[in-house]
Amino acid sequence: MQENQPVKFEFIALMASLMSIVALTIDAILPAISSIGISINSLDSNNNQLLITMIFLGLGIGQLLFGPLSDSLGRKPIVYMGFIVFAIASIICVLSPTLEWMIFGRILQGIGLAAPRTISIAIIRDLYKGDYMAKIMSFVTTFFILVPVIAPVMGKFILNHYEWQGIFYVQLVMAFLVCIWFWKRQPETLKPEYKIKFNKHLFIDGFKELIKYKVTLGFTIISGFITGSFIVYLSASQNIFENQYGLINEFPYIFAGLAAGVGLSTFLNGSLVMQLGMWRLSFIAIIIFSGNALLYVLLFWNSENPNLIILLAFMAIQFFTIGFIFGNLRAIAMEPIGHIAGVGASITGFISTMMAVPIANYIGSFINTTALPLFIGFSIFGVFSVLIFLRMQVIQTKELQVIQINE
Repeated sequence: MQENQPVKFEFIALMASLMSIVALTIDAILPAISSIGISINSLDSNNNQLLITMIFLGLGIGQLLFGPLSDSLGRKPIVYMGFIVFAIASIICVLSPTLEWMIFGRILQGIGLAAPRTISIAIIRDLYKGDYMAKIMSFVTTFFILVPVIAPVMGKFILNHYEWQGIFYVQLVMAFLVCIWFWKRQPETLKPEYKIKFNKHLFIDGFKELIKYKVTLGFTIISGFITGSFIVYLSASQNIFENQYGLINEFPYIFAGLAAGVGLSTFLNGSLVMQLGMWRLSFIAIIIFSGNALLYVLLFWNSENPNLIILLAFMAIQFFTIGFIFGNLRAIAMEPIGHIAGVGASITGFISTMMAVPIANYIGSFINTTALPLFIGFSIFGVFSVLIFLRMQVIQTKELQVIQINE
């Protein structure tokens, strides 16, 4: 364990690249959703949002499979396995004749990408812990967030010069390059003595171990709430900016600007988390996240969309807080379960994702003429997150008191 050891830039970049294929797969097709819908005879914008949300279903399922396998077979073989599944799924998407086939391909893409996404977190947990792990996660996420900044612009460029299928081919090439880099440069981090023999009890035993840690479960639920409300934005952003505001050409740049705000806050988190701690920093961010959304709902209840500048201002504040939330929540949840990092990452990821997908699909179905349902979702699940966070602080305080008494 290297809690306070310096980390190499290449390690951060490589872990971020493993995660970034997920963001590239999700965000690059945003400008092409309407074109894809026309090609596969799906003209309902709400149905087409499933092309974004359902990939998260695959991510949840895949995490449940690949995490336990990585505790048994090692981290690296599972990443290769995931990239193979992703390649097959991408071809299915390119050849899809209907919305149903496209959704199947997107779910399968998510299953494949769950491997590099989950294993990258397990690798970081293999090597680091505590606030230092949160710092590493912040720097990894900072690089990762560059992809949502450029992915829609890249997707728009490909769409303007080629067909939408070209976006999937570019994703395949990028995945292949990252896989080669990972193969050449990243050593195996799971020590032989920590390998767990894979059997039908692996997941069950891992879950029984995980539920002993209330803090892990609590922050996993919070992660599901925040992720679900954020997925609503990802799936509905094209509808809001292109259909409601008529900003077809400007949409990729608006999306990039908001994503850059997340990247900035994530970068700042890498420094601030060592000063304030991941608990305090993430709690402040969730308070602002909830308060900002509640203010929007109060100001624009039962009214049309506000001026674009006003909407962007509220969204910018909302997503700036995201950078202080995601990495810290995951680090807090993983902190007590380092001894089962692989299966722990998979179970927590599965729970939060399975919560997030129905939340996103339900709220997204109401986003037809205004962005108000998006902020209602932010408000409701932000408040729930604050309440759970307060409860987790009480539990954490009691556990520390017990430890002090025993010492």
